[in-house]
Amino acid sequence: MTTFTKVVLYTGTDGRAAFREESVELSEGTPAACLSPLMPSGGYQLRQSPVGFRSQFHCTGTPQWLFVLQGQMEIGLQDGSSRVFGPGDHFYSADTLPEGATFDPAVHGHWSRQVGDQPLVTLFVRA
Repeated sequence: MTTFTKVVLYTGTDGRAAFREESVELSEGTPAACLSPLMPSGGYQLRQSPVGFRSQFHCTGTPQWLFVLQGQMEIGLQDGSSRVFGPGDHFYSADTLPEGATFDPAVHGHWSRQVGDQPLVTLFVRA
């Protein structure tokens, strides 16, 4: 069966952000156009971030897909690691604040920044 790799930014049991990969089965459609089952969504937003943009550590408010349409986006984690996503890349952002926790920028969340000489254009699709 054909699968799609879903990169997930999530909150681990220690409250820290991490990445993992999951497979989504493309079990519908035809051999020439394999599709996943229909997934629910709660709207979408487009964002443009200028050259030089960088956020502070933060958590995702609502789980959502993020698709990079233009430019490059780097996501950094508390452990010092990071990943760069370019046009056509995506990830599922579910790095939410653990229930009952008070946000601590030394423990929780991730940062993001625009990389390179093009503004960053992204599409957020709420889950």
